[in-house]
Amino acid sequence: MARRKHSAPRRGSLGVRPRKRAQRILPRVRSWPEVDLASPKPLAFVGYKAGMTHLVIVDNRPGSMTYGQEITVPATVIEAPPMVSIGARFYTYGSMGGLKTLTEVWAEPPRELELWRKISTLSVDPQKNEQRAKMVLSHVDKVVDIAIIAVTQPKLTGGLSKKVPDILEVKVGGGSIYDRVNYVLSALGKPFDVSSVFSAGQFVDVIGVTKGKGFQGVIKRFGVRELPKWHKHRKGSRRIGARSPAMGSLSTVPQAGQMGFHRRTDFNKWILDIGNNGHEITPSGGFPHYGVIRSTYVLLLGSVFGPPKRPIVLRWPIRPPAKAILEPPKIVYVSLESKQ
Repeated sequence: MARRKHSAPRRGSLGVRPRKRAQRILPRVRSWPEVDLASPKPLAFVGYKAGMTHLVIVDNRPGSMTYGQEITVPATVIEAPPMVSIGARFYTYGSMGGLKTLTEVWAEPPRELELWRKISTLSVDPQKNEQRAKMVLSHVDKVVDIAIIAVTQPKLTGGLSKKVPDILEVKVGGGSIYDRVNYVLSALGKPFDVSSVFSAGQFVDVIGVTKGKGFQGVIKRFGVRELPKWHKHRKGSRRIGARSPAMGSLSTVPQAGQMGFHRRTDFNKWILDIGNNGHEITPSGGFPHYGVIRSTYVLLLGSVFGPPKRPIVLRWPIRPPAKAILEPPKIVYVSLESKQ
């Protein structure tokens, strides 16, 4: 008679705890990289996931077994219309050593954005803005960090019906502090494109919220094995085995609960291309559940979490690979066949 096992490898990663719902659909960026750039620029951009396709490219990754050959790769299309800088936030050191807001300068609300239902408490005083800008320029030595308050323009996309944009605080990196101050003050109220933040061939970090799957049991949520059918189950088979009360309360024990709609970060995604003509990437009939691409788009190698229309934050890599690829691959073929 075969001997029964009384132990098994644990199920589910402990590195993604807690498995709870994300607080917001567009997550804020918690950490920013230190970049060495000649001129200041924003370090993140927000786009909307359209769908996936496949390409044929000439592999230019050093050390790859298919270097110099044509290979077929999957790619995710993210539509990224221009964002608008509506505010500048300046940070200094607080009494406890952390950062605190020194002051803020806001732009006059552009009427075409139709976003002020979301931030209707904002009242712009031109005289105060001018005083704050002069104060910042006269106390540049106190400024430690600078960020812009940027908003998206979803009405320029081809697959979104909403008009209220998403708002994100984006750090400005590169150059000296004085250069950054002049940059954010001159950029107030003006749009900036994704090509001014990233370039084809570089790596980016993808931050967003995964596809929600609701409340699930341990079989689907953690992949634990179902109890054998030949045994009599008083409380069902799709559950974990017998545990003492103390063991059942441990966080490492698989439990039923929320699955999906989690905040996640995918590091070092390779930008294959950045384009302005959406028709050259839109498949026949449009992307399922999204539609056509009408604005600037970004092609990322591989898959990106989340359903179509989900806002995605593209950030400069916080831990880039040692051998970063700076040249984009040559794209030989783009699949435009229907994805329906």
